[in-house]
Amino acid sequence: MKEPLIRFTNVNFIYAKTHGEEGQAALKDVNLEVFEGEFVAVLGHNGSGKSTLAKHVNALLTPTSGQVTVAGFDTSDQDSVWEIRQKVGMVFQNPDNQLVATTVEEDVAFGPENLGVPSAEIRRRVNASLEAVDMLSYSLHSPHQLSGGQKQRVAIAGVISMLPKCIVLDEPTAMLDPDGRREVMKTIHRLNKEEGITVLHITHHMDEVIGADRVIVMDEGRIVLEGTPREVFSQVDLLRSLHLDVPQVTDLAERLRNRGYSIPKGTLTVNEMVMLLCPSD
Repeated sequence: MKEPLIRFTNVNFIYAKTHGEEGQAALKDVNLEVFEGEFVAVLGHNGSGKSTLAKHVNALLTPTSGQVTVAGFDTSDQDSVWEIRQKVGMVFQNPDNQLVATTVEEDVAFGPENLGVPSAEIRRRVNASLEAVDMLSYSLHSPHQLSGGQKQRVAIAGVISMLPKCIVLDEPTAMLDPDGRREVMKTIHRLNKEEGITVLHITHHMDEVIGADRVIVMDEGRIVLEGTPREVFSQVDLLRSLHLDVPQVTDLAERLRNRGYSIPKGTLTVNEMVMLLCPSD
């Protein structure tokens, strides 16, 4: 059987004590496998542990107990951290925190330069990465004058220029307007489907996980639900008990079902709803 790219085995993590208070348990007995080429979305309300989980994937944090491995490397092994961080790139909420240069192309080149990549290869990677996020025409622009969605796409280009096997995105659309969110989500899906990059997407936006291969739902540091988007969003009552919303179409389907309409659980998209309510002859 194929080995997972990322594996969490009985992982617990407790933040250090502060001001005499007991340390906070942020992850509790987490077991998770992510395979190469998958798009896995992680949902949870604030404080559920999803961002802590994300930071374990490239050894920004390491387990209090248990084990995390990336491509077979143990994240707790200091000698493996460099290798792990070349395989896993991180994209955070605020793109301004990841933009370091005066032009877009210089910013995207920053990572490969630090890896000691030859100049000709850096140029090739910069162009390919910007093309992959549809930002090549902005190469000479100042990144700080771009829109929020454009900045985040440049940040993603900076990560993929280092040729990672996996990108971990920790709520990358949280600070964006709806247009920016759509731009970034389109880019993430294209990288996953066309470039084969594994995606671990941390979010609290329900509509952003509809196209995922698998959805993980976290609550109080534990994985409490896992499955395809259709399987997860068929559990409307459970999700609401976890203080999570559901996609608007799923909510509408639930209301119609309660009024006697024959609408299957887990209805996700507008097109599905239209076909159910107005079937063609």
